[in-house]
Amino acid sequence: MALQSAYIWHVMITPLLTAPAPAELPAGGSFWFGAGDPGARRAPLAGVLRADVAIVGGGFTGLWTAIALLDTDPSLRVVVLEAEQVGWGASGRNGGFCAASLTHGLHNALLHFPDEVEILEREGVRNLAELVAFVRAEGIDCELEETGTLDAATEPYQVDELREDAELANRHGNPIRFLERDEIQAEVRSPRFLAGVRAGSDRTVMVNPARLAWGLAAAAERRGATIFEGSRVTGLRRRAGGVTVQVAGGGTVEAANVLVGTSAYSGWLRRLVPVFVPVYDYVLVTEPLTPEQRDAVGWRGREGLGDSGNQFHYARWTADGRILWGGYDAVYHPGNRVIAEHDLRPRTFETLARQLVETFPQLDGIRFTHRWGGAIDTTTRFTVTFGATLGGRVHYALGYTGLGVGSSRWAAGILRDRLLVPDSPLLRLRFVNSPPLPIPPEPLRTPIVEIMRRAVIAADANEGRRGLFLRTMDALGIGFDS
Repeated sequence: MALQSAYIWHVMITPLLTAPAPAELPAGGSFWFGAGDPGARRAPLAGVLRADVAIVGGGFTGLWTAIALLDTDPSLRVVVLEAEQVGWGASGRNGGFCAASLTHGLHNALLHFPDEVEILEREGVRNLAELVAFVRAEGIDCELEETGTLDAATEPYQVDELREDAELANRHGNPIRFLERDEIQAEVRSPRFLAGVRAGSDRTVMVNPARLAWGLAAAAERRGATIFEGSRVTGLRRRAGGVTVQVAGGGTVEAANVLVGTSAYSGWLRRLVPVFVPVYDYVLVTEPLTPEQRDAVGWRGREGLGDSGNQFHYARWTADGRILWGGYDAVYHPGNRVIAEHDLRPRTFETLARQLVETFPQLDGIRFTHRWGGAIDTTTRFTVTFGATLGGRVHYALGYTGLGVGSSRWAAGILRDRLLVPDSPLLRLRFVNSPPLPIPPEPLRTPIVEIMRRAVIAADANEGRRGLFLRTMDALGIGFDS
């Protein structure tokens, strides 16, 4: 599926260019942070605190894990430590596509876990349905829309690929529908769209991700969790019977177990550096469209939208009638650097703005009111991975590769099971207990990523045909297509 393509390796490590840019982003790093009220900031940790479980990271992984732990054992003392504010990282900066896939698409699942595909597909659908039900039951106002998705072919060779994708998905119980050119044009009026596939709301829903994170934090606190914001963890130290969590400013937590959910911001824990690569994704949001502009575009079903290149775009409507438009570039900064200066990249914003108008020429002259970027965590197989360190007292989940809005809830269940339900059959899945191939450290990491970038861009330029390098990576179990 195009929205689950392996664009994440299409990195750019060229110098930035100065270019006119859209309006500055609001506090918090994304449009979503200005589209709701996060409430009063929570206090930072001070002094020494004792807990059964300390969770590092106040994004989706950490919050869902707190909820899963306390729903299973309400007596637990659970502490969540967030360096900035709830939802500040990838959880509040993404496009708001909440997908069922745990494996970054069916092709990627078949490449890495062919014997577990059916289980993983069922688990993903179950997880999404339960996520939607939880949001409804908890009264979380996250602008959830059960729209499904439309993926479009923009090059002739992609038409047959989409048709084959639809056939494969249907064979595996995913009833997506292939759309001929006149059908996709009837849905969304872009001269670039040659064909498409439609997937239903059992596979993807749309959310305001920041509001979802804030709602999950409130749900966790109602269950008894304590959340500290402005509490950056600086280190972990094994001690008798547990772990000491050291927090900037001098606070500490003495915990029996620690769960780490810091995703692309996990470089602070040296054990995780070989597991993932942080890459930056960038997004624009337009001004609200006029009624005439909305009529010109069509797209009345408000589906999540994607195109089919390796360097693909994703797009969606916001609740107030804007278009969110992102993707294409995925930028790796040498040295695994994840810093605020990388959140804004004028060259990429300029490219995205031009490409939106190329896709929808009827929107020529549209203004962009918001722009932002943020780091995504990816692994060599594009799926969340799990592991433990410090004698099994510290467990982690990371590597969502852009699909963490939905799959983080499932991952939280795995982290919960590792502590409380060790006989869970899910823990026996190879998907859960086998690590991806490690990623070499610098100075090798940057040139390897550049080779990957060139290989996948070449595939796009060659009608999707994969060269020797990508075929070799496939044989080694390193996926570059999904």
